[in-house]
Amino acid sequence: MIKKFAELRAQMSPGARTASANKAHAMLVEMPLNELRQARGLSQKTLAQVLHIQQPSIAKLEKRTDMYISTLRSHIEAMGGELEVVARFPEGAVKISNFSDLGSPTRA
Repeated sequence: MIKKFAELRAQMSPGARTASANKAHAMLVEMPLNELRQARGLSQKTLAQVLHIQQPSIAKLEKRTDMYISTLRSHIEAMGGELEVVARFPEGAVKISNFSDLGSPTRA
């Protein structure tokens, strides 16, 4: 017999529900580019069309471990997002602003 997730969740203890929610949140906070694209409901072909490149280029980009920030920014923006570069230190996090204007018109 198949049970609905809501029914299964209702049977969980409050602690188990909290642990489940924390694990789900952690999985959504960090993921590879290909999983992010899939989670956004986009195919490689669709993303390639938005970026005006060929689909194999998307597949290659998603496998890379090193790339230009401008390339990653374009990829993220094509998915409807915004890229932020943040450095984390024991004392706190600092948003690096050098990259926020990449691709934007030159300011007067």
